[in-house]
Amino acid sequence: MFLGEDVHQIDSKGRLTLPARFRAELARGVVVTRGLDKCLFVYPVEQWQKLADKINGLPLTQRNARNLARLFYSGASRCVPDKQGRILLAPYLREFAGVDGETVIVGLYTRLEIWSPERWQEIRSEVEEHGDAIAEHFAELNV
Repeated sequence: MFLGEDVHQIDSKGRLTLPARFRAELARGVVVTRGLDKCLFVYPVEQWQKLADKINGLPLTQRNARNLARLFYSGASRCVPDKQGRILLAPYLREFAGVDGETVIVGLYTRLEIWSPERWQEIRSEVEEHGDAIAEHFAELNV
């Protein structure tokens, strides 16, 4: 289970050190891909496989299903953390998310998200400002 926020640096070679408390769970490898809201999604390979199975089960005849597959698969990069817990972020992924240097790594239960500090602050402020409305919406769904 991934929880919390951490600030880490992307080095000059494009490597990002993963938070130490997550490394054991990520040691077998991760898939990094374009996320929503201009962040990167990081999945342990087992979670990625579950997501990929769901996406592959979507109807090919639906445009949104095809576009979701394009977004996630075309940007996907599989990595195995090195002994220092670093993963290499492809240049196209760093460019997509606008991350270079300092990043914010956010734990979201089954995945991590990688954000530029500025973009994360925008999203976080938005969520905090509208937290009551978000909670009411999901209360209607019994969450």
